[in-house]
Amino acid sequence: MAEHPERPGRKRGPVAGTEEARRGGRAVREKYGSEFFARIGKKGGDTVRRQHGSEFYTEIGRKGGETTKKRRGSSFYATIGKKGGQSNHGRAAKSANSGE
Repeated sequence: MAEHPERPGRKRGPVAGTEEARRGGRAVREKYGSEFFARIGKKGGDTVRRQHGSEFYTEIGRKGGETTKKRRGSSFYATIGKKGGQSNHGRAAKSANSGE
């Protein structure tokens, strides 16, 4: 993609998160359907995996976890683990009883 003439070093198009960008996203969804975003996301992920290897995802996940731990502390993981266990608990019991 060509660089934007008024913003050297930046790609053309609206700044992410702005109303202009949201409007563009809605227009794409109306034209191609919401599945389009899943297809292009998968295509991008596959490309990254080919270029950097699957270990790349392990590494960025580890770095993200370290950053979250520094920002929020280790107790954050205990809190979200409890919340996940509580919200998942009902589904797990239903699955066990239904024979799935």
